[in-house]
Amino acid sequence: MVGLVGRLWNLQYKSIVKEALGKTLAVAKFFCVLHITNTYLCTFALAYGPSMVPTFNLTGDMFLAERLSIKFGKVGPGDIVLLRSPESPQKVMVKRLLGLESHSVTYVVDPMKSDRCDTIVVPKGHVWVEGDNIYNSRDSRQLGPVPYGLLEGKVFCKIWPPKEFRSLMKSGMKDPGFVVDAI
Repeated sequence: MVGLVGRLWNLQYKSIVKEALGKTLAVAKFFCVLHITNTYLCTFALAYGPSMVPTFNLTGDMFLAERLSIKFGKVGPGDIVLLRSPESPQKVMVKRLLGLESHSVTYVVDPMKSDRCDTIVVPKGHVWVEGDNIYNSRDSRQLGPVPYGLLEGKVFCKIWPPKEFRSLMKSGMKDPGFVVDAI
């Protein structure tokens, strides 16, 4: 009788271990797919601060950014992009792309003090980015042209708050006070 109980216990134990391993493997696969999706295809991000008002609110809007357009060079003036800060690479910024390499960009130097404008030709391998709120944004006007390699994604959809859910693909770009010419 003891031998029978021992064999039944052993079978039940093996069944529990097999089920636990199966579930652990399923969870591991899920996290691998999630990691690959986030790293190479699409990511959630949060915008907070005043630099992209009115497109994004001060309190933290959530949006989706896809990464393939950056890898294949399919971004252009008017796109909202996710990029690493040239000053603090651990920080990610959200800005509107205004000029690609060889584009001539005319911008207001310091809108708080004057209407003085400058024009710059964006150098090879760089882009020009600005926040939609030119009165309160740290962008290419202070940092200069940003290396293309710092771009991480193109924003395509605002998902939070729910009442503001919408596509952001070159969405109703208002006149931001700049001129872009391809040379």
